[in-house]
Amino acid sequence: MKRVLNLVLQSAKPRTVGSLIFSRNKQKMAVSPSLNSLSKVPKSSSPKPQIFNLLTTTPKTHFKFTPIFKQSTLSLFTAGHANQKPTIKHHSNSSTRCLFTGIVEEMGEVKQLGVADHGGFDLKIHANTVLDGVKLGDSIAVNGACMTVTDFDKRLNEFTIGLSPETLRTTALVELEPGWKVNLERALRSVDRVGGHFMQGHVDGTGEIVGMEMEGDGLWVKIKTEKSLLQFIVPKGSIAIDGTSLTVLNVFDDESCFNIMLVGYTQKHVVLPLKKVGQKVNLEVDVLGKYVERLLGAYKTS
Repeated sequence: MKRVLNLVLQSAKPRTVGSLIFSRNKQKMAVSPSLNSLSKVPKSSSPKPQIFNLLTTTPKTHFKFTPIFKQSTLSLFTAGHANQKPTIKHHSNSSTRCLFTGIVEEMGEVKQLGVADHGGFDLKIHANTVLDGVKLGDSIAVNGACMTVTDFDKRLNEFTIGLSPETLRTTALVELEPGWKVNLERALRSVDRVGGHFMQGHVDGTGEIVGMEMEGDGLWVKIKTEKSLLQFIVPKGSIAIDGTSLTVLNVFDDESCFNIMLVGYTQKHVVLPLKKVGQKVNLEVDVLGKYVERLLGAYKTS
């Protein structure tokens, strides 16, 4: 062993052998780690404690720690609202959210119909009952078409509605003239009785009166319409004619017609008996029939 050490010391100055520096000492031989060494041999002096930065260093452990400053996903929904009550948005009234029953409240009188100063098409109606508690933006069915009140004058007992180009194309309102009567019904409230059937006030199309005949005190009315509407009309089913909820009695598929009968009381409170053969009426079929047809159509194509 002594001979080996002599050979090493004679060949060069003290140098690093592997990862250790050897130095000669008469008393003893010390082995110390090099500053540049990558050896895993521990230092001779007491090792200094290592301080880990918990924010940047991943601890060598089987458990995964989440830094306390990291925002929780849940906080994205609750931040700033911990002490607040949930807010419920109230949507403004619109025709798509209104329901009617087809029980006419009164007949109003057309006062004016035509192009207004603002460029739109306005319809002004004289009424009494439906003006009770009326507000701008309220919905009133006029001959079965859900319309929005744009102006009213309680002193003159009049209110105004605007008619869109689509309304003029798809309803019979365009045929109205000053002095004519129209059926009026306010939107249904949750506490009201449903005397007729649920109606949306969305006119599906028009029909033409092709026959009117009295039998006793009852009035038979025969109406012709398009086959696309007739498929939703069934005997003993409900239909809205100018906003009046009526019961279909017969359907004549070969003529594309159906008929109804008005009793004496109804004749005095709706506009249908005031019309003549050849005039048009607004029709709204039962919405349930439209949903069924839509679902069956999707089933057949799938």
